[in-house]
Amino acid sequence: MTTPSLGALLHAFLTDELPLRKGLRPASIKAHRDALRLFLVFIAADVPCRLSQIALDALTLDRVRRFLQYLEENRHNHRRTRNHRLTVLHAFFDFLARRVPECLAVAQQVAGIPFKRVPPPETRFLDRDTITQLFAQLPKNGRFALRDRAILLFLYNTAARVQEVADLRVADIQFGEKPWVRLHGKGDKWRACPLWKQTSELLQQLLNNRPTSSSTQAVFTSNGRRSLTRFGIYKIVRRHTAQLHASEVGPSRRHISPHLFRHTGAVHLLESGVDPNVIRGWLGHVSLETPPTATRKSPCAPRKRPLNFANRLHRSLQYIQESRRGETTKRFSLGCPRFDPKNYVP
Repeated sequence: MTTPSLGALLHAFLTDELPLRKGLRPASIKAHRDALRLFLVFIAADVPCRLSQIALDALTLDRVRRFLQYLEENRHNHRRTRNHRLTVLHAFFDFLARRVPECLAVAQQVAGIPFKRVPPPETRFLDRDTITQLFAQLPKNGRFALRDRAILLFLYNTAARVQEVADLRVADIQFGEKPWVRLHGKGDKWRACPLWKQTSELLQQLLNNRPTSSSTQAVFTSNGRRSLTRFGIYKIVRRHTAQLHASEVGPSRRHISPHLFRHTGAVHLLESGVDPNVIRGWLGHVSLETPPTATRKSPCAPRKRPLNFANRLHRSLQYIQESRRGETTKRFSLGCPRFDPKNYVP
């Protein structure tokens, strides 16, 4: 039996191992593909040879280590990105060891490369005054004014991930006395999330303005009626929050991304007295702890309990209360009611 080529093994890894055996979503498969593409380009330049001429014996421990060093020093990637690339290489070399036993020794060596310690991510969010200012300055007239306002309000209302917003279809929204939406999240999991009256009215108006609308059509579309990608949504958020970003000063000044609305919605729910377990279901987390990719530790990391998402939210709420001594906690600035789970059962 002949040994399969690297190209055949790579094709089997991306088309069979990841989607069928591990059940990864298309976005996760693309992330694996991009990491392996960078790795192969680095090897081809290091050998040197053409990409089509890379052999299995070129995949050595030394090249893996120098590739990880190249990511940090030449591409200036963060340690989180470096650790993600290493996770992909661990999975790929484990697959190679099962398909080609001759690669087992190298796979074991690569599996021994530790992850680098990464501090827990900072939980940034927008306060209610900033949210009110943002929606007050949004344009009311224009071809995409209604769509952009609906996107920003939907992000704030549902605290959805940007890919969940991009994948949203007309059939996923249920209008009525108690409107709600179905979101397709990580791990191929679905969850239901209530919609505020203002969000529901904007979405209904957006869909009614279309000449034709089918249940499988995307809710948020571009100029050519094609579904917006997460990159398109990111550009829309950046464009409408540029003025808020320019007004910030100091080292905390950062661009406002769609994921910041997810943190903002979660913190405002907690500030309004919503139980953390309800917030967990709202965000689509399996547990109150952070996702596995954020809590996975390296072998050399200290054995401490990971900082979970609920604790980070409580710390954020404590910061808000300390900064507003003597002031009463404000309700939702957009006139949205306090959340009651009994009134929002789909």
